[in-house]
Amino acid sequence: MFLFFTDKGRRGMLQNCYSGCTVSLKCFTKIKDCYCWVIEILYFCGYNNQINQDNMAQYKRILLKLSGESLMGGKQYGIDEVRLNEYATQIKEIAEMGVQIGIVIGGGNIFRGLSGASKGFDRVKGDQMGMLATVINSLGLSSALGAAGVKARVLTAIRMEPIGEFYSKWKAIEAMENGEVVIMSAGTGNPFFTTDTGSSLRGIEIEADVMLKGTRVDGIYTADPEKDPTATKFDDITYDEVLRRGLKVMDLTATCMCKENNLPIIVFDMDTLGNLKKVMTGESIGTLVHN
Repeated sequence: MFLFFTDKGRRGMLQNCYSGCTVSLKCFTKIKDCYCWVIEILYFCGYNNQINQDNMAQYKRILLKLSGESLMGGKQYGIDEVRLNEYATQIKEIAEMGVQIGIVIGGGNIFRGLSGASKGFDRVKGDQMGMLATVINSLGLSSALGAAGVKARVLTAIRMEPIGEFYSKWKAIEAMENGEVVIMSAGTGNPFFTTDTGSSLRGIEIEADVMLKGTRVDGIYTADPEKDPTATKFDDITYDEVLRRGLKVMDLTATCMCKENNLPIIVFDMDTLGNLKKVMTGESIGTLVHN
Protein backbone atom coordinates (compact mmCIF):
# COMPACT_ATOMS: atom_id res chain seq x y z
CA MET A 1 0.00 0.00 0.00
CA PHE A 2 1.35 3.47 -0.90
CA LEU A 3 0.71 6.89 0.58
CA PHE A 4 1.03 9.79 -1.87
CA PHE A 5 1.54 13.42 -1.04
CA THR A 6 2.45 16.63 -2.84
CA ASP A 7 4.03 18.71 -0.08
CA LYS A 8 6.85 20.65 -1.76
CA GLY A 9 9.02 20.89 1.34
CA ARG A 10 8.92 17.14 1.92
CA ARG A 11 9.51 16.53 -1.78
CA GLY A 12 12.64 18.68 -1.77
CA MET A 13 13.97 16.95 1.33
CA LEU A 14 13.54 13.50 -0.19
CA GLN A 15 14.91 14.47 -3.59
CA ASN A 16 18.05 16.00 -2.04
CA CYS A 17 18.44 12.85 0.01
CA TYR A 18 18.51 10.76 -3.17
CA SER A 19 20.49 13.17 -5.32
CA GLY A 20 23.24 10.58 -5.82
CA CYS A 21 20.91 7.73 -6.70
CA THR A 22 20.14 7.42 -10.40
CA VAL A 23 17.33 4.90 -9.94
CA SER A 24 15.53 7.06 -7.39
CA LEU A 25 15.79 10.16 -9.57
CA LYS A 26 14.16 8.29 -12.45
CA CYS A 27 11.43 7.23 -10.07
CA PHE A 28 10.84 10.84 -9.01
CA THR A 29 10.65 11.91 -12.65
CA LYS A 30 8.02 9.31 -13.45
CA ILE A 31 5.70 9.98 -10.55
CA LYS A 32 6.41 13.73 -10.27
CA ASP A 33 4.64 15.06 -7.15
CA CYS A 34 3.68 11.64 -5.78
CA TYR A 35 6.05 9.90 -3.40
CA CYS A 36 5.93 6.38 -2.15
CA TRP A 37 5.59 5.93 1.63
CA VAL A 38 8.29 3.26 1.63
CA ILE A 39 10.78 5.81 0.27
CA GLU A 40 10.01 8.08 3.21
CA ILE A 41 10.50 5.16 5.59
CA LEU A 42 13.88 4.41 4.02
CA TYR A 43 14.87 8.04 4.46
CA PHE A 44 13.96 8.24 8.12
CA CYS A 45 15.57 4.87 8.85
CA GLY A 46 18.85 6.17 7.47
CA TYR A 47 19.15 3.73 4.58
CA ASN A 48 19.42 6.43 1.94
CA ASN A 49 23.19 6.76 2.26
CA GLN A 50 23.72 3.03 1.82
CA ILE A 51 21.46 3.01 -1.27
CA ASN A 52 23.44 5.88 -2.79
CA GLN A 53 26.79 4.28 -2.00
CA ASP A 54 25.86 0.84 -3.32
CA ASN A 55 24.83 2.39 -6.62
CA MET A 56 28.13 4.25 -6.91
CA ALA A 57 30.52 1.31 -6.87
CA GLN A 58 31.55 0.05 -10.32
CA TYR A 59 32.92 -3.25 -8.99
CA LYS A 60 31.59 -5.63 -6.36
CA ARG A 61 34.89 -7.34 -5.48
CA ILE A 62 38.41 -6.06 -6.10
CA LEU A 63 42.02 -7.09 -5.64
CA LEU A 64 44.04 -4.04 -4.60
CA LYS A 65 47.79 -4.36 -5.21
CA LEU A 66 49.85 -1.90 -3.18
CA SER A 67 53.52 -1.13 -3.67
CA GLY A 68 55.75 -1.77 -0.69
CA GLU A 69 58.05 1.02 -1.81
CA SER A 70 55.15 3.49 -1.73
CA LEU A 71 54.72 2.75 1.97
CA MET A 72 58.06 4.48 2.57
CA GLY A 73 56.40 7.82 1.81
CA GLY A 74 58.99 10.47 2.56
CA LYS A 75 61.33 8.04 4.28
CA GLN A 76 64.26 6.12 2.83
CA TYR A 77 63.33 2.81 4.42
CA GLY A 78 60.47 1.09 6.25
CA ILE A 79 56.94 2.36 6.78
CA ASP A 80 55.83 5.98 6.77
CA GLU A 81 52.96 6.19 9.28
CA VAL A 82 51.38 9.13 7.44
CA ARG A 83 51.29 7.25 4.13
CA LEU A 84 49.98 4.12 5.86
CA ASN A 85 47.11 6.06 7.43
CA GLU A 86 46.33 7.73 4.10
CA TYR A 87 46.01 4.30 2.49
CA ALA A 88 43.78 3.12 5.34
CA THR A 89 41.54 6.17 4.91
CA GLN A 90 41.13 5.53 1.18
CA ILE A 91 40.39 1.84 1.74
CA LYS A 92 37.81 2.73 4.40
CA GLU A 93 36.04 5.00 1.89
CA ILE A 94 35.41 2.19 -0.56
CA ALA A 95 34.68 -0.37 2.17
CA GLU A 96 31.81 1.89 3.24
CA MET A 97 30.47 1.66 -0.32
CA GLY A 98 29.96 -2.07 0.19
CA VAL A 99 32.93 -3.15 -1.94
CA GLN A 100 34.52 -6.50 -1.09
CA ILE A 101 38.25 -5.85 -0.79
CA GLY A 102 41.23 -8.18 -1.05
CA ILE A 103 44.72 -6.66 -0.77
CA VAL A 104 48.24 -7.78 -1.64
CA ILE A 105 51.20 -5.62 -0.57
CA GLY A 106 54.77 -5.77 -1.81
CA GLY A 107 57.79 -5.75 0.51
CA GLY A 108 60.26 -3.55 -1.39
CA ASN A 109 60.35 -0.97 1.40
CA ILE A 110 61.98 -3.57 3.66
CA PHE A 111 63.64 -6.27 1.56
CA ARG A 112 63.48 -7.39 -2.05
CA GLY A 113 64.58 -10.96 -2.73
CA LEU A 114 65.91 -10.34 -6.23
CA SER A 115 68.11 -7.43 -5.17
CA GLY A 116 69.32 -9.51 -2.22
CA ALA A 117 70.40 -12.27 -4.59
CA SER A 118 72.49 -9.75 -6.54
CA LYS A 119 74.34 -8.98 -3.31
CA GLY A 120 75.20 -12.58 -2.55
CA PHE A 121 72.10 -13.88 -0.79
CA ASP A 122 70.86 -17.31 -1.71
CA ARG A 123 67.90 -16.60 -4.02
CA VAL A 124 65.49 -18.89 -2.19
CA LYS A 125 66.36 -17.47 1.21
CA GLY A 126 66.25 -13.95 -0.21
CA ASP A 127 62.75 -14.52 -1.57
CA GLN A 128 61.67 -15.95 1.77
CA MET A 129 62.97 -12.79 3.46
CA GLY A 130 60.92 -10.79 0.97
CA MET A 131 57.83 -12.82 1.87
CA LEU A 132 58.32 -11.93 5.52
CA ALA A 133 58.63 -8.26 4.52
CA THR A 134 55.16 -8.43 2.95
CA VAL A 135 53.80 -9.90 6.20
CA ILE A 136 55.25 -6.96 8.17
CA ASN A 137 53.58 -4.50 5.78
CA SER A 138 50.31 -6.43 5.94
CA LEU A 139 50.29 -6.31 9.73
CA GLY A 140 50.98 -2.58 9.61
CA LEU A 141 48.08 -1.95 7.22
CA SER A 142 45.80 -4.21 9.25
CA SER A 143 46.62 -2.18 12.36
CA ALA A 144 45.95 1.12 10.56
CA LEU A 145 42.62 -0.17 9.23
CA GLY A 146 41.63 -1.35 12.70
CA ALA A 147 42.42 2.09 14.12
CA ALA A 148 40.17 3.59 11.41
CA GLY A 149 37.31 1.32 12.42
CA VAL A 150 37.61 -1.15 9.54
CA LYS A 151 37.61 -4.89 10.21
CA ALA A 152 40.65 -6.49 8.58
CA ARG A 153 42.10 -9.98 8.49
CA VAL A 154 45.65 -11.01 7.56
CA LEU A 155 46.05 -14.32 5.73
CA THR A 156 49.50 -15.77 5.04
CA ALA A 157 50.65 -18.11 2.26
CA ILE A 158 52.99 -19.77 4.79
CA ARG A 159 51.79 -21.09 8.11
CA MET A 160 52.70 -18.64 10.88
CA GLU A 161 49.81 -18.65 13.33
CA PRO A 162 49.04 -16.60 15.41
CA ILE A 163 50.56 -13.82 13.26
CA GLY A 164 48.07 -14.58 10.52
CA GLU A 165 45.71 -17.31 9.41
CA PHE A 166 46.80 -19.75 6.72
CA TYR A 167 45.40 -18.63 3.36
CA SER A 168 42.66 -20.43 1.49
CA LYS A 169 40.39 -19.11 -1.24
CA TRP A 170 37.24 -20.03 0.65
CA LYS A 171 38.38 -18.40 3.87
CA ALA A 172 39.23 -15.19 2.00
CA ILE A 173 35.89 -15.04 0.17
CA GLU A 174 33.88 -15.79 3.31
CA ALA A 175 35.65 -13.00 5.20
CA MET A 176 35.08 -10.50 2.37
CA GLU A 177 31.41 -11.42 2.12
CA ASN A 178 31.17 -10.73 5.86
CA GLY A 179 32.49 -7.21 5.32
CA GLU A 180 36.14 -7.73 6.32
CA VAL A 181 39.09 -6.38 4.34
CA VAL A 182 41.32 -9.37 3.60
CA ILE A 183 45.07 -8.78 3.35
CA MET A 184 46.84 -11.70 1.67
CA SER A 185 50.53 -11.77 2.53
CA ALA A 186 53.71 -13.78 1.91
CA GLY A 187 53.25 -13.78 -1.87
CA THR A 188 52.50 -17.20 -3.29
CA GLY A 189 54.52 -18.88 -0.56
CA ASN A 190 57.10 -19.97 -3.12
CA PRO A 191 60.42 -18.44 -4.23
CA PHE A 192 61.00 -17.06 -7.75
CA PHE A 193 57.55 -15.43 -7.86
CA THR A 194 57.00 -11.68 -7.45
CA THR A 195 54.21 -10.07 -5.44
CA ASP A 196 52.77 -8.95 -8.80
CA THR A 197 52.37 -12.63 -9.67
CA GLY A 198 51.01 -13.25 -6.19
CA SER A 199 48.41 -10.51 -6.65
CA SER A 200 47.41 -11.89 -10.06
CA LEU A 201 47.01 -15.35 -8.57
CA ARG A 202 44.98 -14.12 -5.60
CA GLY A 203 42.82 -11.89 -7.79
CA ILE A 204 41.95 -14.84 -10.00
CA GLU A 205 41.37 -17.15 -7.03
CA ILE A 206 39.01 -14.83 -5.16
CA GLU A 207 37.13 -14.14 -8.43
CA ALA A 208 37.78 -10.40 -8.30
CA ASP A 209 36.09 -8.21 -10.92
CA VAL A 210 39.26 -6.17 -11.39
CA MET A 211 42.79 -5.73 -10.10
CA LEU A 212 43.58 -2.18 -9.00
CA LYS A 213 47.32 -1.62 -9.09
CA GLY A 214 48.15 1.37 -6.91
CA THR A 215 51.48 2.93 -7.85
CA ARG A 216 53.39 6.23 -7.63
CA VAL A 217 52.50 7.18 -11.22
CA ASP A 218 49.08 7.96 -12.69
CA GLY A 219 48.97 5.22 -15.31
CA ILE A 220 50.93 3.46 -18.04
CA TYR A 221 53.13 5.49 -20.39
CA THR A 222 54.99 4.77 -23.61
CA ALA A 223 58.19 5.22 -21.57
CA ASP A 224 59.21 6.12 -18.03
CA PRO A 225 57.73 9.63 -17.57
CA GLU A 226 60.33 10.41 -14.89
CA LYS A 227 63.10 9.86 -17.43
CA ASP A 228 61.46 10.72 -20.76
CA PRO A 229 59.51 14.03 -20.93
CA THR A 230 58.02 13.00 -24.30
CA ALA A 231 56.35 9.90 -22.82
CA THR A 232 52.59 9.79 -23.40
CA LYS A 233 49.95 8.13 -21.25
CA PHE A 234 47.53 5.39 -22.31
CA ASP A 235 43.92 5.75 -21.15
CA ASP A 236 43.42 2.08 -21.96
CA ILE A 237 45.53 -0.60 -23.60
CA THR A 238 45.17 -4.30 -24.43
CA TYR A 239 47.30 -7.03 -22.93
CA ASP A 240 48.57 -7.88 -26.41
CA GLU A 241 49.78 -4.31 -26.88
CA VAL A 242 51.47 -4.33 -23.46
CA LEU A 243 53.33 -7.51 -24.39
CA ARG A 244 54.18 -6.29 -27.90
CA ARG A 245 55.62 -3.02 -26.62
CA GLY A 246 57.38 -4.68 -23.69
CA LEU A 247 55.82 -2.25 -21.21
CA LYS A 248 56.71 -2.91 -17.58
CA VAL A 249 53.22 -2.94 -16.12
CA MET A 250 53.98 -6.11 -14.16
CA ASP A 251 56.33 -9.00 -14.70
CA LEU A 252 55.62 -11.26 -17.66
CA THR A 253 54.19 -14.12 -15.59
CA ALA A 254 51.71 -11.84 -13.80
CA THR A 255 50.65 -10.12 -17.04
CA CYS A 256 50.07 -13.42 -18.85
CA MET A 257 48.06 -14.82 -15.93
CA CYS A 258 45.70 -11.83 -16.00
CA LYS A 259 45.40 -12.00 -19.77
CA GLU A 260 44.64 -15.73 -19.84
CA ASN A 261 42.07 -15.45 -17.05
CA ASN A 262 40.49 -12.23 -18.37
CA LEU A 263 41.22 -10.21 -15.23
CA PRO A 264 41.38 -6.50 -16.15
CA ILE A 265 43.85 -4.18 -14.41
CA ILE A 266 43.57 -0.49 -13.62
CA VAL A 267 46.93 1.16 -12.95
CA PHE A 268 46.54 4.43 -11.03
CA ASP A 269 48.23 6.79 -8.59
CA MET A 270 47.35 5.55 -5.11
CA ASP A 271 49.45 8.23 -3.41
CA THR A 272 46.92 10.95 -4.25
CA LEU A 273 44.17 11.02 -1.63
CA GLY A 274 40.73 10.19 -3.02
CA ASN A 275 41.97 8.42 -6.15
CA LEU A 276 40.90 4.96 -5.01
CA LYS A 277 37.30 6.10 -4.59
CA LYS A 278 37.44 7.89 -7.95
CA VAL A 279 38.42 4.62 -9.64
CA MET A 280 35.59 2.81 -7.88
CA THR A 281 33.02 5.40 -8.95
CA GLY A 282 34.06 5.14 -12.59
CA GLU A 283 36.08 8.33 -13.02
CA SER A 284 38.53 8.13 -15.90
CA ILE A 285 41.85 8.15 -14.09
CA GLY A 286 44.78 5.81 -14.55
CA THR A 287 45.05 3.22 -17.34
CA LEU A 288 42.79 0.25 -17.98
CA VAL A 289 44.48 -2.93 -19.25
CA HIS A 290 42.15 -5.47 -20.82
CA ASN A 291 41.79 -8.18 -23.45
